[in-house]
Amino acid sequence: MSRIRLGMVGGGNDAFIGGVHRIASRIDDRYELVAGALSSTPEKSRASGEALGLPRVYDDYKQMAIREARLKQGIEAVSIVTPNHVHYAAAREFLKRGIHVICDKPLTSTLADAKKLVKAAGQSDALFILTHNYTGYPMVRQAREMVANGDIGKIRVVQVEYPQDWLSEEQDFKQAEWRTDPARSGAGGSTGDIGTHAHNLACFISGLEVEALAADLDAFVPGRQNDDNAHVMLRFKGGAKGMLWSSQVAPGNENALRIRIYGEKGGLEWAQEDPNYLWYTPLGEPKRLITRNGAGAGDAAARVSRVPPGHPEGYLEGFANIYSEAAEAIRAHQAGKKPNAAVLYPTIDDGLRGVQFVDACVRSSKRNAAWVSME
Repeated sequence: MSRIRLGMVGGGNDAFIGGVHRIASRIDDRYELVAGALSSTPEKSRASGEALGLPRVYDDYKQMAIREARLKQGIEAVSIVTPNHVHYAAAREFLKRGIHVICDKPLTSTLADAKKLVKAAGQSDALFILTHNYTGYPMVRQAREMVANGDIGKIRVVQVEYPQDWLSEEQDFKQAEWRTDPARSGAGGSTGDIGTHAHNLACFISGLEVEALAADLDAFVPGRQNDDNAHVMLRFKGGAKGMLWSSQVAPGNENALRIRIYGEKGGLEWAQEDPNYLWYTPLGEPKRLITRNGAGAGDAAARVSRVPPGHPEGYLEGFANIYSEAAEAIRAHQAGKKPNAAVLYPTIDDGLRGVQFVDACVRSSKRNAAWVSME
């Protein structure tokens, strides 16, 4: 399969996530980065493009979308890795020109923009892929497969948490600065940045949708405008209940995403910082450890694993799995076919639900943690 010609919006020299996306796109050799509008100023964009050796560098994403759509060998897909408030406008420019979009989460900074982007994607012939990268981890796929197979029975309880500590004090470097600015991040702080990951993971593995929630949000750091800690009670369609905690003011935690799911017949537990292991406990029996590519791991995990058990795979490989799934879908789409049924990636609908989650959390907290609908 030939490499997909890829462009990038955002992700310049001083942007952490841009480097992650570039590495992820190359791991399975499915993409070639050929163009970019890499920063908010033309000067920075050109400097970043020169450092990366890009053939084509643009002053802004609109100029890039127009020009690339006209080129015979223009980009086939674009990766959008900007602060949240740029996602909608940038994605719209490429979608209306039939260029496939791979967008970082959350989908947009506001619910209104999320709904408009869903409409734009529906009117485009291009695919939209959202990089909720944790859905690409092999043992997350394993857990999802076991839930779908009925191994733990009907789900009763979902507990998910994502604590960090890096915003426990006021920070002024770029990554912290835009994430704590509602104008660029959106109304949600920790809820938008990492709470959306926790919400997405809970729904992805369980196969359930949240229908209502009650959220208690806090901004503990003086002067901070959006939340840095959230406690959220969840009600899922079908009767299951859940709890979600996201925090960026929890000293001793780095990226401690963890999920526990309990059903009538057993339970599952997975932790992002120890990602190659999944704990499975059938009711009334000892806990069992399932390892990536080891005994007990199924087809869903195997197809997104690269190395034998005992050799760690993690964050970058999880991201790469999303990019590789996207490549399969893009090439199938270009051939007028559907991809293999096993191909799996977060869609724009998942992105909309993530923004609805943030919006509902903010609405609930303003009403003293009242229960509110996700719709």
